[in-house]
Amino acid sequence: MGISYREVNLSGISCVLGGTKLRKKDTEGIFIPPKSDVAFKELMRNEEVRKHFISDVIGIPLDEIKSVRLENTFLSRRSRQEKQCILDVRMQLNDESRINVELQIRRMAYWDKRSLFYLAKMYTDDLLSGQRYEGLKKCIVIDILDFSGDENPGYHKVYHLRDAEGRLYSDQFEVHIIELNKELIGDRLDDWIRLLRVGNMEDLENMHSGNAGVTRAIDEVRVMNLSRRLRAWYDARQREQRDRWAIEDAIKEDAYKEGHEDGKEIGEENGKVIGQRNGRRQDIMDLLEDWGEVPGDIRDHIYAEEDTEVLRKWHKAAARAEGFDDFRAKM
Repeated sequence: MGISYREVNLSGISCVLGGTKLRKKDTEGIFIPPKSDVAFKELMRNEEVRKHFISDVIGIPLDEIKSVRLENTFLSRRSRQEKQCILDVRMQLNDESRINVELQIRRMAYWDKRSLFYLAKMYTDDLLSGQRYEGLKKCIVIDILDFSGDENPGYHKVYHLRDAEGRLYSDQFEVHIIELNKELIGDRLDDWIRLLRVGNMEDLENMHSGNAGVTRAIDEVRVMNLSRRLRAWYDARQREQRDRWAIEDAIKEDAYKEGHEDGKEIGEENGKVIGQRNGRRQDIMDLLEDWGEVPGDIRDHIYAEEDTEVLRKWHKAAARAEGFDDFRAKM
């Protein structure tokens, strides 16, 4: 999603965004935090912010970065049945190295395997049939986590392929893990961490940085919080996510209760069924999200359906459908 910024007056309340005059009451209420997916994607659309951020994370001098081109934010799939690889931001450096930046707020199981899955997918994705291995490009993953990835100190860790003695085997894979909840250490990334921790407009206004990229990012977050369209989108995303978490929690509670009432064996069997049902729901949502934000009526039907056979049929329908209306007609 892009925004046409025609006129911005950051020192005052009134501004024009995308040709729409905003008044003071339009700027009040919801604050879009920089670490939300909505805000983070918008920040990465700014070339100056992208360059400074990549320079600070990877340690490349800014003057050596001629361009950091944004690519498709979705890794392609060889079939609709293949697991969707949704990435927050995907870029390509001027030396053709490819970068995926993902900011994850909620803890996920098997995070390390998921990260490696994306990395391997990105590495092989563009090697067309008949091309030689020399066409493979270096891939860099930057995972920004709002939870602790491990118990080791330091908020920025860098991983390469090395042997037991530490000798580099290949520079083709590089993984950066940045944890937002760990202690700052006076590193060049500190101001970026501070920005991503900001949770309200007062903290944003009180933040200052000598890093030109961070300063520009602060201005961008101010502008985002003047946009009614972005705030409405963010609020809708938040509601959808909270509803999804609530449904998931209810499913887990039901599985736990059923397991205690019917005994361990039955509980384990129910847990498997519920796990399969939940997995099928997520597979359907993965397919539908190819077309954008899933309409609320469709999402509610999917999460309310308990019959695994019906969910299986809907999964097939989602794979064949041409859009939300087409899928809705097949439900």
